[in-house]
Formats: sequence, C-alpha cells, structure tokens
Amino acid sequence: MSILEKIESPEDLKLIRKDLFPELAKEIREEMIKTVSVTGGHLAGSLGVVELTIALHYVFNAPQDKIIWDVGHQCYPHKLLTGRRKLFSTLRQFEGISGFPKREESVYDSFGVGHSSTSISAGLGFACARDIKGEENKVVVVIGDGAMTGGMVFEGLNNAGHIATDLLVILNDNEMFISHKIGAFAGYLAKLMTLGLVKKLEQKAYKLLKRISFWGINLVRIAKRFKVLLFPGMLFEEMGFAYIGPIDGHDIYHMIEIISKIKDLKGPVLLHIITKKGKGYRPAEEKPTDFHGVGPFDITTGTKEQKSSGKKIPTYTEVFSSTLLALARENEKIVAITAAMSDGTGLTLFEKQFPNRFYDVGIAEQHAVTFAAGLAAEGLKPVCAIYSTFLQRSLDQIIHDVCLQKLPVVFALDRGGIVGDDGPTHQGVFDLSYLRMIPNLIVMAPKDENELQHMLYTAFTFDLPCAIRFPRGKGVGVKLDNDLKKLSLGEAEVLTLGKDINILAIGNMVEPSLLAAQKLQVEEGISCGIVNMRFLKPLDEKTLNLVAQKSKKIVTVEENVLAGGFGSAVAEFFKSEKMLIKSIGLPDLFIEQGKPEIIRQKYGLTTEKIAQEVKDFYKNRKKNE
Repeated sequence: MSILEKIESPEDLKLIRKDLFPELAKEIREEMIKTVSVTGGHLAGSLGVVELTIALHYVFNAPQDKIIWDVGHQCYPHKLLTGRRKLFSTLRQFEGISGFPKREESVYDSFGVGHSSTSISAGLGFACARDIKGEENKVVVVIGDGAMTGGMVFEGLNNAGHIATDLLVILNDNEMFISHKIGAFAGYLAKLMTLGLVKKLEQKAYKLLKRISFWGINLVRIAKRFKVLLFPGMLFEEMGFAYIGPIDGHDIYHMIEIISKIKDLKGPVLLHIITKKGKGYRPAEEKPTDFHGVGPFDITTGTKEQKSSGKKIPTYTEVFSSTLLALARENEKIVAITAAMSDGTGLTLFEKQFPNRFYDVGIAEQHAVTFAAGLAAEGLKPVCAIYSTFLQRSLDQIIHDVCLQKLPVVFALDRGGIVGDDGPTHQGVFDLSYLRMIPNLIVMAPKDENELQHMLYTAFTFDLPCAIRFPRGKGVGVKLDNDLKKLSLGEAEVLTLGKDINILAIGNMVEPSLLAAQKLQVEEGISCGIVNMRFLKPLDEKTLNLVAQKSKKIVTVEENVLAGGFGSAVAEFFKSEKMLIKSIGLPDLFIEQGKPEIIRQKYGLTTEKIAQEVKDFYKNRKKNE
C-alpha cells in the first residue's frame, strides 16, 4: 500500500513519519498526472503546491482551521489529502468531484471559488466571524502571484491591515527565480522575523530616529521610504502585514518549521514562498502555460491527444482572432485588451503583430473595461476580449463607464453558453440576461463562425458599445466568406417561415433549431419555420411581426438562463398580443460540470430535444384551439 492510500484525512497525515513526506509528495504528483492525463484539468498550478499543501495540513487542524484557496486551480493536492482520493478519477466529470474547492463537496473546502482574487476578502470575513464568535481557530489564505493583479486583493489587504486581526496570507510566487545564496539568506531572515528580532531592532531604530532632529527633516519617514525601496515586501508591511520571506516553497521541512512558528503570531501576516509551476513533471515545467489548463495528454511525452475528424474546422476563437487581425491591419485605431487570457481569447497573434496596440491588464476585468472606455473616449476602437463568466465581474463598469457615455467599446464574449468541465463558476449562461438590461448596448450572437466575422466587422462600424457573444469550441463547419459585410442594425435572418409554428433562435442554438425544424417537417408534417435572430438588442420588431402574421405559435431557443434572456425579450415584445410562446433555455440553476453535449442533452438543447419540445407544444396547443 502506498503512503497516499493510507491517508483519508489530514489527521492520517499527521501520523505519517516526516521523513516519508518527499515520497508522499511524489505519489501525489503521480496521482494528479495520471488522472489529469485522462480528465484534463489545471495541472501545472497544482503540481507547484504539493509540498505547501502537505505542510499546511500537517501544521494546521482543518476543518477547524480554515484553509482558503484563491481561484482553486491549485487545489488538487488538497483534495487528495482530504478524503477524495478514491473519487479523484471523477475529477471534472459529470456528477464527479469539482476541479475547484466547493463547499457542498467537503467540509475541508472552506470557501468555494473559481474566479480570481477573492481569497483575502473571504479570509478576512472568516477571521472576523471567528472573533465575533469568540473562537480561536486559524485562518489561512493561499493566493498566487497572478491573482495579485486583481484589484480586489488590495481592497482585502487594505481592510485586513486596518482591522489587524489574526490572518495568515501565503503568497505562492511561481514566477521569480531565486538563487541558492539569496534563498538561504531569505530563509535566515524569515527565521529571525518569526522570532521577533528584526521587528524589535526595527522599533528601536525608529525610536532612536524620532529623537534626532536634523534640519527639521523627518528621519523616520525617510527611513521607512528607504526600507520600501530596498525590500519589496515592505509594501505589505506598510499595509499592516508582517512580511516574511521569500522562502523555498518546495523545501517541505523548512516550510513546516516556518509555518509552525508564525501560525501563532498576532495580527495579519504574509508569508512569501517561491515555487515552480509544473514542479515534478518535466513537460509541465518546460511549458507551464500549456499545462495550466490542459486536456487529455500522453504522460510519457506530454503531448495532447489529437482527434482527427477529417476536415479541419476552426474554432470560434480562431475565427475571431484572424478576423481581428485582418481588421487591425486596415484600421490602426483598433486596440485589443484582455485580462490575463491572451491565449484563451485568441489574442496571442495580435500581440505579436501589434505589440503597441495590445494590452494584457492582468486579472482585472473591471479595470479592463474602464481602460477601454478611456481609449474609446479618445477616438480609438478598443475590443475587450474576455470570457463571458469573467465579464460578469465588470458589470458596473460596463453600465457606468461605457454604456452611460455611449462609448464604442466592442466586447468579445468568448465561452458564451455552456463551457463544460469547469462547472458552475465558468458556465457563460448569464450574459444575454445581464447585458440585455443595459441601455445603449448592442448585443449580437452569431449562428456560425462565418457570421461571427461579419459581426466583428459590423461592430466596429457602430458608434455605440457592442457585445458579441460566441461559444467555446469548433464552429459549425461552414465556408468563410472572403469579403466581410456590414449587417444592418437589429436585422434578423429569416431562414424559413412556417404556417404551423416558428422557432426563433439566437447564437449557437440556430443550427440545432434548424435541424429540428427540418425533422418536424419530414417526420411529423409540421410546417415549422426558423429565424436566426442575430440581435438580442435591438430586437427585429419588423420580423417578429411578420412571424406573428404567419402563426400565433412561437418557440424561442437560447443557450442562456431563461430568466431575463432572449425568450423573455420576445415575450415582453408580444405581451399585448394573443401569442402562444414557449421558451427553451436553461433553468434557474447554476449549471453543473460535464461535457457540453451531456449538459445540452440534460437540459433539452439538442436537435432531438428541441424537436420534441416544439412538437409537444404545437400539438397541445392545437388540441385546445
């Protein structure tokens, strides 16, 4: 039996001899690599925190002590040590365990995450709740250097420094290289600081300087500023945190020693550790970005599985990328902005070709949107390429800074709709609803990849803010037009009109709805029309009235929550008419993880399910006529 197999909870970990911890770390890495090579997942970050996770669960007493992970990309070792080893093969699968910390999954998951930069604010909430209840448990926050680019982090740090309650923040820095000499010296300083010697010397020095008046100069203030220049960690000191480190995040025994000493320090403490992303698996060490979020791969070579399907169909992201490049070559005012997702949003080539017109602002979606507003106010043509789920974080900026001022920012919402294995935190199923309510905003969704390129071209011709929402993955497989054309504002595309019933569909639901309409015509003899609405806002009222003249029965289809979405917009338009409307979409739920085809099957968004819903609706209504 392996060491890992003996651990069902952190209490079991404490019974393991410490000299076996390096072997345990190796086994954890092997288990993660084996599983993620099949399921896909966030591997590189988790490989980098194995020793840290062992140290945390050895020193602290979870779940009484709270361990809060930022984003959660690095939580796999935590799951393996907290009773989920036997379920680990179901990672990110339908009805399996989540790829992120999830409160309903385990008492050891103190706070559910999936988006970045929330941990310090949440951790401070846990710490203050502890104080109010008169309890004595510890609160530990683990945050990566990437998440530190989010403004919410500094809001949390500022408030935590002001409140000054006991809180340990561990900064997992996997971008900095530290030599052995500097690392050893930093470790020595860390030991001194845990013993309080540095703090005592610092206080004595400030006390002495206060007594000295030299030409009226405040020597204490100068000393503090000089200290900040010399020691980057003093930024945290000035915010009220005791800064400790940096230390080697892969030296498990040193970390246990340091964490054991600082866990009882009073007030907020920040421990800075240095780790290597992808640690222990050479392909991930060499290409950590490729293994940040990875699909199934061959363990021996690290190469990703390639599924050959004959004709190569580009993804929506690839079509967006190539179209934006072509437009940028013709228009030097086009600027691209992303929030730490240049690869995922297809902007890597744009960055290479137009480095002076590309901005990666870090994990800071709110800033990205207002930054774009400033560019647009000065006559540029900014496009904000952000995943649908992450754009939610900048709703106020979209409303207040862009749309209120009618600034022509183009929002490219990648991963609109169901995205799959990352689950509820990443499903892009709310955007049609939260964007529809905003005045001055044009909202489009293409039926296929060819229409996407025309929509992007069209968006830059409007003098208003515009959002284009498109799905993850491959397009439909249609031929791409060589020449781009401008779409008329708010104009739908009538594919066919039916005498019995008509389907109004938007975005990636047009194709399955068209197939459903054809199926009904052939198999049931139901004359079913199909309209590609294209625009959620403004709605094509002329076409809606035309459809109503053909049949009083309408079905709307969208890959979005029904509450406040496309179907709601159509129902509101017809509220005074005697129309019979059936809306197909997602229920008032957070949609679980699973392959998109499984989720669509479950919630009735496949061709067969749409056809069945339309058929039942038509026949039931006809009976009652």
